[in-house]
Amino acid sequence: MKVTFLGTNGWFDTPAGNTVSVLLRSENYDILFDAGNGIAKADRYIPQDRPAFLFLSHMHIDHIAGLHTLCKFRFRKGLTVFTQQGTREQLETFVNEPYTVPFSILPFKNEVHELSPGTHHVPFTVTCLPLVHPAPCFGYRVELDGRVIAYCTDTGVCDNAVTLARNADLLITECGLKPGETSPDWPHLNPENAIAIAKEAGAKRLVLMHFGAEVYRTVTEREALAAQFEGMWPGLIVARDDMTVDI
Repeated sequence: MKVTFLGTNGWFDTPAGNTVSVLLRSENYDILFDAGNGIAKADRYIPQDRPAFLFLSHMHIDHIAGLHTLCKFRFRKGLTVFTQQGTREQLETFVNEPYTVPFSILPFKNEVHELSPGTHHVPFTVTCLPLVHPAPCFGYRVELDGRVIAYCTDTGVCDNAVTLARNADLLITECGLKPGETSPDWPHLNPENAIAIAKEAGAKRLVLMHFGAEVYRTVTEREALAAQFEGMWPGLIVARDDMTVDI
């Protein structure tokens, strides 16, 4: 199983990266988390000959902007899109004229489904729970091929992030803030917050991504976190665009 970070920025693209999208390649499925501009690179890593799934965390533009590139793909086994309960109408307004090619005429079979909080079989097991963010936002926990992957962005510190990450083989969290910074009016995580969640959850590995584009302006600034927090979390992974992690 491999995880490739197609886009690692929050808010907007910069020379340091595209907006957020993550690709999980399992034994039988290709699974995407979020559809920032990074999703346009997915066809570099998959032959598009297996069932594909896309899980959207929320409707902020940095998580859905790349949906306008769906028309370039040829998912021969189809694409299933999952979004939060009550957001399908918003999604289908965005993926539609005059903004982009509508779902109904994309060049591959596709379906859009709303998910309520809880555990679902889709056909693998996925648990979705609300996180702490100004807009309604889901975190996800995927269980398949004997592995558990948790994806938690955007969020402040919350119990649901710990629940999703419980004993995960890989926890992927946001890192919108610099060390020691807080943002009570617009909740996001700093590195210490992310590490605390991983420790409380008993996660095996931790990846930081979704770096605030106006906060972490260079890849070098981001990579410095690995050395700075090695003592708190040995083996901390600081994601960059096009990085692949084996699970």
